[in-house]
Order: sequence, then C-alpha cells, then structure tokens
Amino acid sequence: MIGMKNLRRVSAVAVTAGAVTATGALAAPAQAAARIATPTIVAKGGFVMNNGNGKALFGKAADTRRSTGSTTKIMTARVVLAQQNLNLNAKVRIDKAYSDYIVSKNASSARLIVGDKVTVGQLLYGLMLPSGCDAAYALADKFGSGSTRAARVKSFIGKMNATAKSLGLKNTHFDSFDGIGGGANYSTPRDLTKLASNAMKYSTFRTVVKTKATKQKVTMANGGYRYMSWTNTNNLLGGYSGTIGVKTGSGPEAKYCLVFAATRGGKTVIGTVLTSSSVANRTADAKKLMDYGFKK
Repeated sequence: MIGMKNLRRVSAVAVTAGAVTATGALAAPAQAAARIATPTIVAKGGFVMNNGNGKALFGKAADTRRSTGSTTKIMTARVVLAQQNLNLNAKVRIDKAYSDYIVSKNASSARLIVGDKVTVGQLLYGLMLPSGCDAAYALADKFGSGSTRAARVKSFIGKMNATAKSLGLKNTHFDSFDGIGGGANYSTPRDLTKLASNAMKYSTFRTVVKTKATKQKVTMANGGYRYMSWTNTNNLLGGYSGTIGVKTGSGPEAKYCLVFAATRGGKTVIGTVLTSSSVANRTADAKKLMDYGFKK
C-alpha cells in the first residue's frame, strides 16, 4: 500500500507530466499562428518586392494587363530624367494648348497659367504631386522631337515605349503621356513596380515623389513672379511610417491605383495595386502589402 506522502508525490509527478504533454500539444498551433498571414486586398491586381534584391514578396494577378491611370506619369518622369545633359532649370513656356487639353479632358491639373515660364524641375513637381496632365503635356512637348506639337508628343510617347522595352517590361504599353489615352495604355503590377524601382535610382525623382507639398516661384509672362503651390495626392506620405513615394492613379477604367514605396530599418519595399475600388481601399491595400513586405 502506498503511504499518503508517497501518494502525493506520485500525483505531483503525474500532473507535471500532463502539463508538459499539454504544452507540447499547444506548441504546434502557436507556431502556426506565428507564421505571417498572406494579405487579402481589394485591388484586382497587386505586387510587392524587396527593392534591394528584387525578390518578389507578394503577387495577385501580378502579370495581368490593366489600365494604369496617372501612374503612367512615372514613365513620363523617367523619360525626362534620362535625357542627356538634362537641365532642370531650363524654362518652358506654358502654351494655351496645355490648358485647353485639361479642359477638354476634364483632367487633373497643376493649374499652370498660359504664358508663365516654368522650369523643367518645377514641371516634374507639377507632374507628380497634383498629377498635372498639363505638366505632362508640357514635358512631352519639350522633350519630344519634331517640327509640330503633334509630332513631338508622338515622339515622346515613342520614347516611353522604347524605355519600357529596354527595361524588360513586356506587358506594358503607352499611348499617352499622362494615362488618358485611347485604350492602349496598360501595364501590370509587376511591370509598374519594376519601372518605379528603376525611376527611384534618379535622385531628382526620389526627391520629388517623397515631397508632401511644395511652393514654387515661377516667372510670369510680364517678367514678374508668382508662386504655385502643389500638394501630393499620395496620402501615404505622413500616413504610413517610412513612405518615400511614389504615385497615385485613377480613371474610369483604371479605377484606383497606387504605386508605393517605404523604407524601414534599412529595408525598402516597393509595389503596386491596380484597379482598387476607392481611394481608401487602395491606401489600405498598399499598407497591407508594405506591412507584409517588411515582415517577410
């Protein structure tokens, strides 16, 4: 017969063994819970990668061609910045055609004023912050080749497509300088991300796209000066820690798009969401993908 003292000792050992067994049984689910859950996004297409090594971290219909809206302007800026002997201080006279274009297309505008002389650098801010289609037109007219405005614009769009080809963007094509085209303006989340990653190699581009707001002094037709104030449409700036760019986009077919990038702890993630359902949802989609990218 086991004495009371020995019985208590045996019971204690049994309880301890049971606790160890229970702990072992719970360990597997706890480890499973620690795994990073793949995000669910509203956007029809999405992609995010590690900008340092180009490793893909997430994809949803990443290679499906879709309308890109004003994210097209990333390529507009990229073509300008690649020009040989680029002078950012060169002045461009704002033509009435740029203003008329905005009105006819009901397009987003940098509110450029006919007759003003605006520098190339300032036009890049007008292009990327308020998403000015007038600024895009001015840049295409300035950096395209030809004796007529139509020829210069066609030439510039040709440079956009040549650049896409040189960067290996096989599912990308442009038919406009601003994203308002004839239906043949398309890209994919993966291609747009690669384009943005390449554009971010230009210091001027990096400076512009991380700017929340700017006030620029431009020359008026009479030789005087006026100030133009532009605010970035990318609400991730100041709304998501570490955000360094890049560009919003929207349109009847494109819906709501966003190319985004952020740096935390020396790691930069960059990505794209295409065809989201609202401004709020494209922002939430981008945040989810960046959160996921930083954890991977």
